[in-house]
Parts: sequence; C-alpha cells; structure tokens
Amino acid sequence: VRLGVAEATAWVEAGGASAHRVGAGAAPGSPYGAGGPPRHASVLTRLGESAVIGLAREVHARGGTLVATGGCFDVLHAGHVQSLRAARALGDALVVLLNSDASVRRLKGPGRPVQTERDRAQVLLALDAVDAVVIFDEDEPSAALDRIRPDVWAKGADYAGTVLPEADLVRGWGGRVQLLPLLPGRSTTAILKDAG
Repeated sequence: VRLGVAEATAWVEAGGASAHRVGAGAAPGSPYGAGGPPRHASVLTRLGESAVIGLAREVHARGGTLVATGGCFDVLHAGHVQSLRAARALGDALVVLLNSDASVRRLKGPGRPVQTERDRAQVLLALDAVDAVVIFDEDEPSAALDRIRPDVWAKGADYAGTVLPEADLVRGWGGRVQLLPLLPGRSTTAILKDAG
C-alpha cells in the first residue's frame, strides 16, 4: 500500500495525466491523430480574438474538449501549477482567462498586481499545460467565456459552496463546472505577506 501511494504521489507530482499527452505516437482513436494536440501558445488581448476562438473551433472540430480556467496568477506558485495541470488533464486544450491589471487592482487592492498582465501572460504561456491566455478587463470572466464557450470551466476547490456568477452561463451551452483540488498552504496573498 505504501509503495502504491508513493508511486501515485510521484505520478501526480510529475503532472499526472497532463504529463502524458498524446503526441507523435498517438493512438488511432485520438482526436488529434499523429500530430498531437494543438500548441498555439497565443495571447488573446482585448484587441483581437481570432487566435483563441480559432483554437476553440479546432478543438471542437476534432471532437476534443476545450477547458478554461481563470484567475489573477500574480505570483505564480506551486498551487497554481498543480491547478493548471489538473485543468489541462480534463481536456485537449487549456485556455487561461487572466484578469487584466485594472481588474486585479479592483479585486485585490492598489498594491496589486505585482507583475503586469503581459508578464503574467508570458509566464503562463511558458507552461506546457497552457495553450492560450485571454486577458479580460471585467471583475469576472463571463464575457470572455461566452466568446470562447469551453466545454469545462475549471476553478479551485476554494470556490466550493460559492455561487460562481459564470456557472449558469457555462451550463447554458452544455458546459460543466469542475472544481480542482488545492495544494494546501499555497496562496499569492500569503507569499506577499511573508515577503513583506
């Protein structure tokens, strides 16, 4: 039992299913065939949507599942990485909806964000789990979600018992909301408090 738990823990820490993506040796039944999943690594800003909407159409055209998650991602930490990997494992492509600088300031206060939206987007795009980033100005991502229409909207388990304003919207086109497990003791607020 101990060996099994140790091996399962190592597998999850290595990225779990998201670390075992379909690639060049894809099984014939894979929606992406031998080419593997799309890796657009594109940033969708308020000025243009075609790249990420194109990604969504491509995933759906191939019978795949598009996953979206969101947040400020101001100081990227191990909890973020685990959540992003878990979200990506739910489907064939992951789009991160990223709060703009103005949105973060309204939600977190005048001292935030620590990093600009462009820098936060570039850090997210450097992660294998992330296929695209959408930067949005509102306090919640309903407008961006409505344009992209993911099959799965993934949020951290800290939202359990909370009414997400975007949940009904996602369910309206047949999508589902999935809560992701959290890595205990990891938060940007705690990191910044300890650093101060």
